[in-house]
Amino acid sequence: MSAEPKAEARIDGRKDGAIGWLIFDNPGRRNAVSIGMWEAIPRVLDEFAADSAIRVVVLAGAGDKAFVSGADISQFEGQRSTPEAVQRYEEIGDTAQARLQNFDKPTIAMIRGYCIGGGLGIATACDLRIAAEDARFSIPAAKLGLGYRASSMKKLVDIVGAAYAKEIMITARQFSAAEAKEMGLVHRVAPVPQLEALTREYCEAIAANAPLTMRAAKRIIREVVKTDHDAALCEHLVKECFDSADYKEGRRAFMEKRKPLFTGR
Repeated sequence: MSAEPKAEARIDGRKDGAIGWLIFDNPGRRNAVSIGMWEAIPRVLDEFAADSAIRVVVLAGAGDKAFVSGADISQFEGQRSTPEAVQRYEEIGDTAQARLQNFDKPTIAMIRGYCIGGGLGIATACDLRIAAEDARFSIPAAKLGLGYRASSMKKLVDIVGAAYAKEIMITARQFSAAEAKEMGLVHRVAPVPQLEALTREYCEAIAANAPLTMRAAKRIIREVVKTDHDAALCEHLVKECFDSADYKEGRRAFMEKRKPLFTGR
């Protein structure tokens, strides 16, 4: 089962007993998510939702270098360089992450290597995060000059709290698996050779549980953590970033493999 034709960058959906595997497969770019991959995520999840034999979904990256190294920044100049393009890209990404966040079956992010930017957003949309000792976490928005949307920020704050969220966002540095465990970003850390075995242990336990109880728990937890925020203000602040000269500089510096020179304008 595959959501897209065989290609360099794709989402693979695989059924393995009670487990549905959703694999980010873009090895040339450390599993960076292309716009086509964002579009494929809801389709694969819909297939898993319709299959009663699947009790739990595991998200993982192809190979041993990365879970997801972020959005494919090489596409930004063509697909996130104008306000209209930014809005379309954000809508596609938001749709995929919302489908994952609101998915009724339990979800696990099995994380090896880099879990960066949009990859961390995907991981935080999952119910559980199990990481290998070689995992590295970061949201480098401040190094690129881009805005980080309120929906993604809320997921992060709900998991690690405001203090750690500020450290992640303001420093834009990489955190080790041990640091991620300390801040509550991941639930378990395992030696690399044991990562899949530990993930399958969790899957086995989940698959034996009552689906309606788990669905109810997920839905109720989503309700009880809801808080209101000024959505218009948040959208304005994000738009300010994407409209800035700094965002243009951040994109160009990344593609030219140099440090950006930000001016605050």
